[in-house]
Amino acid sequence: MTARNTHDPRYAKLAIGVCPDQWGVWFPEDEKQMDPRRSSTWSSTDETERQAQLRNWRRLLELADQLDVREITSEFSGNPNTPRECEAQWYRSIEALTPGFEAYGIRLNMEAHPYDFVELHDEAYGLIRGVNLDWISYEFCCPHAFHLSDGVGDVERMIRSSAPMLREVHVADALNHRANDGNRYIVNPPGADVRVHQHAEIGRGEVPFDRVFSTLREIGFDGVVSVCVFGWHEIADEVNRRMLARIQDELGA
Repeated sequence: MTARNTHDPRYAKLAIGVCPDQWGVWFPEDEKQMDPRRSSTWSSTDETERQAQLRNWRRLLELADQLDVREITSEFSGNPNTPRECEAQWYRSIEALTPGFEAYGIRLNMEAHPYDFVELHDEAYGLIRGVNLDWISYEFCCPHAFHLSDGVGDVERMIRSSAPMLREVHVADALNHRANDGNRYIVNPPGADVRVHQHAEIGRGEVPFDRVFSTLREIGFDGVVSVCVFGWHEIADEVNRRMLARIQDELGA
């Protein structure tokens, strides 16, 4: 989860939370929040877990307002093995949190993450359209492009189809987990219920970035673009500088 202060350019990308996958919103120094290892996701089929996460979300909104952060990006979470049940829980959570988001005037951008209850672009964007709240928008995550399309990688279609509600784009590269009979990655034991992907520097994977950037230019995208390269700590500064230069070259300063 990341949150941004959209009024101060010095804090164009201000992270105010720590959100390991499937753990939910968590502020380690905040005594008012439950440890995320005991509070799962806002789409959990366990009602105790869902209520704990709602308490965390309400605290997040308080802190975001104090920091003058007006835009938050998050994930659907849940479990792909119980999609209908998790979808219902997510709708219940959105309904419960709507008064807080609207009172604080904070926007929410949603992305489908691998192993969420919804993992495909079309289904995820359909949920955003269906909830029909003007403060909820869509985020397209480039390193999830192959999970969002079940290996097709049709980034132009996905970006164009979501253009009316596209607010943010995450930029990093990944291999196509469906390519070569699924052998881009090897998981043991075979058939394990996991999702594997990377967040690598542009050029280290197979996301067609020439088509990503050209499509963003075609639709006149003017939202948030964020770099999300993980796992290269020893060269992080170099990678981020190269990524920034590429984005500025493709989309303007």
